[in-house]
Amino acid sequence: MKQKEASARIRINKLLETSGWRFVDDENGRANVDLEPGVDITKVGDDFELISKGYIDYLMLDDRGFPVCVLEAKREQVHPLSAKEQARDYAKSLNVRFVILSNGLSHYLWDTDGGNPELITEFPTQQALSHRSTYKPNTQDLVDEVVDEHYLSDTFKLRQYQVDAIHSIQTAAKAGKNRYLFEMATGTGKTSTAAAVCKLFLKTGNAKRILFLVDRIELEDQAVKAFKGIFGEDYFVNTVKSGKWQNCQVVVSTVQTLLAGDRYRDLFSQIDFELVI
Repeated sequence: MKQKEASARIRINKLLETSGWRFVDDENGRANVDLEPGVDITKVGDDFELISKGYIDYLMLDDRGFPVCVLEAKREQVHPLSAKEQARDYAKSLNVRFVILSNGLSHYLWDTDGGNPELITEFPTQQALSHRSTYKPNTQDLVDEVVDEHYLSDTFKLRQYQVDAIHSIQTAAKAGKNRYLFEMATGTGKTSTAAAVCKLFLKTGNAKRILFLVDRIELEDQAVKAFKGIFGEDYFVNTVKSGKWQNCQVVVSTVQTLLAGDRYRDLFSQIDFELVI
């Protein structure tokens, strides 16, 4: 049993370090992980049971040193979701929005402002949590947004069936859905329809950053050019391969670029995008 307890702690520590979290100051910056009051990680040893409560709470800090996420660590034989309510209470007491529940093998990220804990394979970075911390979705705003033929601009006119497509998203969102499917033939304006979808989510605060995936380089170039022409200075658009995607509202990539060598795992965390098209 002690081996399992040690393994859980070691795995969790390693996952934190892999995602750029630091227990001590080093050449990369100040420590941004703290433990619950009264716990010294160097004295925990191999056994979580040495802690009076039988678990360790890690506090993940933002770049100003304020708690941004509570990580509740359990032993391997304990399902991490068993600590859900306990972790929520602790996070609430610290005015922290995000919770990670982990036993070293299974991990869940929970945005307590809404939704349920979601299974993750890696821990989010400090930058990813900071990005998501200002994300305040409001479905009613999305539903109430007025979309007509001049939604994209006064000079760019949407066709009526494109407007109807956007209205169908609003209707589906009102019914509580968060996945949508359009079927559109060649030449019917899929890119401009997608641009309208992007504007709908960005303008109403239901997305901060959108990932737009295509299956060919030619389509990647075409999409970037089209989006920049439509959005102008309103929203920043660039490709993943540019290396400057973090400051963009719409990020364009080929599927192949992200899949090659599982590159997406190195580039992104699970909360870098609120909408994927």
